[in-house]
Amino acid sequence: MAADIGVNKMIDLRSDTVTQPTPEMRRAMAEAEVGDDVYGEDPTVNKLESEAARLMGKEAGLFLPSGTMGNQVALLTHTNRGDEVLLDPEAHIIYYEVGSPAMFAGVQLRTVPGLLGEGAADALRNAFRGKDLHYPECTLVCLENTFNRGGGTIMVPEEMEKVYDTAHELGLKVHLDGARIFNAAVASGRDVRDFSRYCDSIMFSLSKGLSAPVGSMLAGSSEFISKARKYRKALGGGMRQVGFLAAAGLEALKLVDRLEEDHKNARYLAESLNELPGLSVDLKKVQTNIVIVDITGTGKNSAEFVREAASRGVGCTGFGPHLVRFVAHKDVSRADIENVVKIVGNMLS
Repeated sequence: MAADIGVNKMIDLRSDTVTQPTPEMRRAMAEAEVGDDVYGEDPTVNKLESEAARLMGKEAGLFLPSGTMGNQVALLTHTNRGDEVLLDPEAHIIYYEVGSPAMFAGVQLRTVPGLLGEGAADALRNAFRGKDLHYPECTLVCLENTFNRGGGTIMVPEEMEKVYDTAHELGLKVHLDGARIFNAAVASGRDVRDFSRYCDSIMFSLSKGLSAPVGSMLAGSSEFISKARKYRKALGGGMRQVGFLAAAGLEALKLVDRLEEDHKNARYLAESLNELPGLSVDLKKVQTNIVIVDITGTGKNSAEFVREAASRGVGCTGFGPHLVRFVAHKDVSRADIENVVKIVGNMLS
């Protein structure tokens, strides 16, 4: 099948993880002052960790290779083996992290439907079982903001506050998988601390919409981060002269405001695809940079749709048997988005 655009051109909307580092990042990486981070002697890493803590309103920060490691270090730090952790059944931690909580922390994950939206505090209270000889010790609640499998939806600070207060009342800590927390803040017109104040620890990504080549941050109390640093080492995350990567992370934090452009492009894409025959988009869920399209009406399954789109120069991902995800990011322009709409339209004609 002939491609709709040049064979060397792919409009890649599979994820915002495909973003390329900016020229400013590359220059900062080349010029970064470095030291041995395991000894705490890398000045660029130290600067990034301090800045991450400041932005989140926490006492301390920790630089990690990935968001998955950040989440797993948080679980290890907050829990003991055999503890129970509550989270939404569609959460990234349970869906996309390779069963790591069982491998490393040795915890039991218990899913609570509705934990990432309106009424989440009631869902938490109803799910909490208290102390009983037959039950595991429940110690942690994990939230996610924005909610990837929810379509990039935002858990508003008011709902987070209710969950946070309820969790503390029940004796539980709250960890936030905030990989895209800056998307939530920008889309809401809120300071990121309006979200991060309602968790005991938070992980956020530098390598998604912020475009750093690698890295995520974990922030929390000084005591929490001191303990987390040991677990990072245990998981193989004790990096040495890693300031050149931290330098890219510092540059990435300067790109937060431009996430609004991604949100506008995602909205345009969602509204345009929703008008094509056989496609359906729940526009209420298009709140940030993620668009999930129901392709049931096309008669194709997601694997077929993704393959054909790729053959025509559009990258997207299957999100279920008849769901396809598109993610807007800085390396895709409005003109690219318009071209995607034309290509998908041609696919369906």
